[in-house]
Amino acid sequence: MEIIKMPKLGESVHEGTIEEWLVQVGDAVSEYDPLCEVLTDKVTAEVPSLYDGVVKEILVEKGETVSVGTPILKIETDDNTSNGEDTKIEEVEDKREQTKESVSSSAQDKKERRQTDASKPSGMRISPVVMRLASENNIDLNDVKGTGALGRVTKKDIEKFIASGGSNKKQVQETKAEERVIDNVQVEAPKEVSHLKGSRISVTGVRKAIANKMTQSVNEIPHAWLMMEVDATNLVALRNKHKENFKKQGVNLTYFTFFIDAVTKALQEYPILNSTWQGDEILVHDDINISIAVASDDNLYVPVIKDADRLSIKGIAEEVGTLATLGRSNKLTQSHMSGGTFTVNNTGAFGSVQSMGIINHPQAAILQVESIIKKPVFINDMLAARHMVNLCMSIDHRILDGLVAGKFLSRVKELIENIDPNQSNL
Repeated sequence: MEIIKMPKLGESVHEGTIEEWLVQVGDAVSEYDPLCEVLTDKVTAEVPSLYDGVVKEILVEKGETVSVGTPILKIETDDNTSNGEDTKIEEVEDKREQTKESVSSSAQDKKERRQTDASKPSGMRISPVVMRLASENNIDLNDVKGTGALGRVTKKDIEKFIASGGSNKKQVQETKAEERVIDNVQVEAPKEVSHLKGSRISVTGVRKAIANKMTQSVNEIPHAWLMMEVDATNLVALRNKHKENFKKQGVNLTYFTFFIDAVTKALQEYPILNSTWQGDEILVHDDINISIAVASDDNLYVPVIKDADRLSIKGIAEEVGTLATLGRSNKLTQSHMSGGTFTVNNTGAFGSVQSMGIINHPQAAILQVESIIKKPVFINDMLAARHMVNLCMSIDHRILDGLVAGKFLSRVKELIENIDPNQSNL
């Protein structure tokens, strides 16, 4: 019997979530055939088979998150024992376990076992694990729907029954109806709230990965926040001048492209913002790789523009367009998602004018680009209509203080405001 384990799909990846099984027990597989889709660090990757054989057992349920190296599936190869032999071994071990329990049990244990056996379905073979779970949770096994061979109740069946709230319903109802006496004080049992209705949504896949990542960021990183208002009038004029020409070349020239370009230039001057916290050290990265957010239906991905400081405005625009297309079609891979050193988020695309982003762990900062809004502004005591935008930045206060963060954001502001609206080459 060969074991397939949860692979390590990235340098900093320590766990993965089974998003979808592509095989079932009994399926014949060949080496390199995909077995399942695993979600890790907001990307889905296929796990291939390492052997030729037959799927014997799936060890991890769909939606379950396990650590790297955890066994997830068993494959029986030609060199392994037959199905019948494995079944016999399993039955012998079950019987041996039952015998061991009967020999070591006290009189009280036997009494409890007789009480439990009364709830055991007639003629059905039940494993010791299932019997123990039924006894501990006061479950009548006649109430549990079995999915095993010949309707046998399996460990997964009873665990699912318990998770659904089906355990000991009669006792729960009696507890709710009675009054209890605690320390000689009569306490009325709380009344059940029956008027609340709603639906439950399972947290799996990308949403679960995002939840884990955000929780880790908030728990580990002391966040600080600052905001600056920026005059983007020259940017708007330059973009309007070139957007149609870019469109003819199949490239969507967005405002967001210019902010990414300004950030990469500022990071070269303030490299401490292009870093990560690593225990007792701060790692300042040589490469400037900008993470951006891409939405697909209800999913959110964070692909990376590699070596963004080496790209022109057109090059950045092309990368943003390519990553956005791959994200919307759920075709982003681990290579697209890894290696980010600083995140720029286009929250203004949704009409936001002010927001505080949660840092993309383990990076040092995240910059939120808000909506560009035309409004009256005083310039040299004269009132003028200008295109204004808020830049909001969250920083890791272990790495950065307000001084360097303020200087960095001021530099981004300066680069945007000093754009030449008549520039001919991008």
